[in-house]
Amino acid sequence: MPKANPLLDPILTWYAANARDLPWRASGATAWSILVSEIMLQQTPVARVLPVWAEWMERWPTPAALAAEPPGEAVRHWGRLGYPRRALNLHACARAIVDRHGGEVPSDHAALLALPGVGEYTAAAVASFAFKGRHAVLDTNVRRVLARAVSGEEYPPKATTAAERALAASLLPGPEDAPVWAVAVMELGALVCTARTARCAECPISDLCAWRLAGKPAYDGPARKGQSYAGTDRQCRGRLLAVLRQAHGPVPKAALDAVWGDAPQRERALDGLVADGLAEVLEDGTYRLPL
Repeated sequence: MPKANPLLDPILTWYAANARDLPWRASGATAWSILVSEIMLQQTPVARVLPVWAEWMERWPTPAALAAEPPGEAVRHWGRLGYPRRALNLHACARAIVDRHGGEVPSDHAALLALPGVGEYTAAAVASFAFKGRHAVLDTNVRRVLARAVSGEEYPPKATTAAERALAASLLPGPEDAPVWAVAVMELGALVCTARTARCAECPISDLCAWRLAGKPAYDGPARKGQSYAGTDRQCRGRLLAVLRQAHGPVPKAALDAVWGDAPQRERALDGLVADGLAEVLEDGTYRLPL
């Protein structure tokens, strides 16, 4: 029998009244649509994911539909979500689901974890949200809520620790409530207990929060720096990839040279795209998305 969790009822009650109406949370959402949403949502805001997810679901409503296309099409329709290797991972995931599981997303946590591009968090999330499994789902938002509410710390460690996993497992309610608990804590972190601002006046567990009760001690770990983007290799890669996405065929090198002036950085970024499987260089020196 799960140990009593005093956070459970107030968070579930708050979630019932405040949950965002997102299509991958709808009662008819397929396991595939949930898997796609989870991979798209990694390090990417919901507002940016929604239109791309909708396009993908219309174009590729099943793993088999995506698996039948070349991987370059997944990269092309990834748009501006960033971290485009996720598109290749989803394509490889679709092919693995077709080859290993008859085209159906597996419900077993271990089988999910064995899929390309599916890590600890994504496997637990899909098993919970698509198949109502009882798993500790630890994304950035959940880790922050538990760090503050239970551990009394403003931010969790940079990487997930064994102690965090044990804490999350100890708070899991029974099978009936576990999937809702997982998404409810995540939503609380996304909307109220955010990284920039803890809106304690709106929080359903403020009277139980160890961090608030301790006077909100300031984070004393390594400096948490925001990610820069302008002028980085990542921005350069994005510019080059945009040229390849917009072209329906091989692209001459001059067209890529034209979008980024720093030649050494451009060549480094282009080599990286090829090495990562996001672009192919042909014998005549032109480039294209992978086939």
